[in-house]
This record gives sequence, structure tokens and C-alpha cells, in this order.
Amino acid sequence: MTTPSTSAQLQGEIALVTGGGSGIGFAIARAFVAEGAKVCITGRRQDVLDAAVNELGGQAIAVAGDVTQAEDRARMLAAVQAGFGAPVSVLVNNAGQNVKRPALEVSDADFDALLDTHVKAGFALARDVAPAMLEAGKGSILFMASMASFMGVPNIIGYTTAKTAVLGLTRGLSAEWSSQGIRVNAIAPGWIHTPMTDKAFDGDPARKAKVLSRTPMDKMGQVDDIAKAAVYLSSANAQFVTGQCLNVDGGASIGF
Repeated sequence: MTTPSTSAQLQGEIALVTGGGSGIGFAIARAFVAEGAKVCITGRRQDVLDAAVNELGGQAIAVAGDVTQAEDRARMLAAVQAGFGAPVSVLVNNAGQNVKRPALEVSDADFDALLDTHVKAGFALARDVAPAMLEAGKGSILFMASMASFMGVPNIIGYTTAKTAVLGLTRGLSAEWSSQGIRVNAIAPGWIHTPMTDKAFDGDPARKAKVLSRTPMDKMGQVDDIAKAAVYLSSANAQFVTGQCLNVDGGASIGF
């Protein structure tokens, strides 16, 4: 069960966190619940979502589905309204995937899948939650970018392209909606300890050493580092912040 924070920075907010069953998404959902928000998490695996909701407690619900499918996105938004009696006021577009192979081996289907998940689905959800936010005169939309949005990384060309496009969504939607109360921002994580990255590095110490050598703080981040940034950008503390990308990467993207 999530322990409530005394600051309650997100009290009264209704949040939708895609890809919220594990890793960074779950950490964001946990931090949001602790700060007083009601949270709906989404993902593809019902068992993972059930375990996450059990840990998050009574302020959380889950909907299994694929964000690239319009009917699943509609179910997610309907579940929020039915479960909490109000529409989404904070959207976190966190769902993602990657294809790691040389550019010459990336198929059209590979490339399309990455754009569909990171860009098209993120835009579609932003577009679908915006009317209620515009009516309320306030709202926060958060995209998940990457240090790959700012630097070339070999063998992930589709991911790099999609995550760079996320910056365009952040700026473009902010330019269009900020005057009406919707703030749109992004977070660009660096190398973060998650089950996926830890598993990869456990079998490849040379790769881990290379990553750390290119990170000025000489360490990897924690999922809670990203969650704290998400709380800030989604709260009233960031009421004059929009169209921005907060790099939480230990300095990796600055180059040295």
C-alpha cells in the first residue's frame, strides 16, 4: 500500500499513466497516489496491472489494453470516468517499446510500430483528453522523451526518431493549448535502473562501464528520480512551465 505524502501536491487530480504496471510508469503512478491523485494505469498484461493496483491501493484502477488501438484508448478513458466520476486531468504518455538492431535491418513494420506507440498513440490520447481539460481551464499532459531525443545512439534508429518526434508534440501542443490552461511538457530519462536495463547490464559489464563513462554523475538513476520529476511537472509547482523537456539523465545528454 502506498504511503501518503504530507504535501499532497496532486490532491484532486485524476491521472492516466500508460505503461503504468512496472518500471518508470509504476513509479510515477505510485508517486502520484502518494501525492493525493487518483490514478488509472494501463498496460498489456492484466496480471502485472493487478499486482500493481494491489500495491498502489484504493486510489488506483487498471485497464488492460493497447494504446495504439482506438477502441482500447476509448475503454481507458471510459474506465477513468466510471471509476472516479471525473475525466482525466493529468495524462502521462509513458507506454513505449524499442527495436534494437542496425538501421539496415529495421523493417517498415518495425519503424511503424515505434511511431504508432510513441507518437501516434501519445498524440491521440492527448487529443482525446484535451476537450475536458479545455472545458475545465486546466490540465497537464506529460510525454516521455529520452536522451536519444538529443544525441545519436546506434542501433535504435526507430526509437530515436520516435522520441525526437515527442519533443515536437510537446512544443506544438503547448503552443496551441497553453493559453487555455493545458500545460504540455516532457521528461527525458537517461540510464535508469529498471528490471529491463539491469538484466541487460548484468550480462554485459563492458556496456555498463561504457554507459557510466558517458554519464558525468557516474551512476545510473532510479525510477523515483523520474517519478519526482513527473510529480513536479504535473503539479501547481510547475504552473508557469510548459513546452519544456526536463532531462533527468545524470548529465548524459550534455556531452563531455
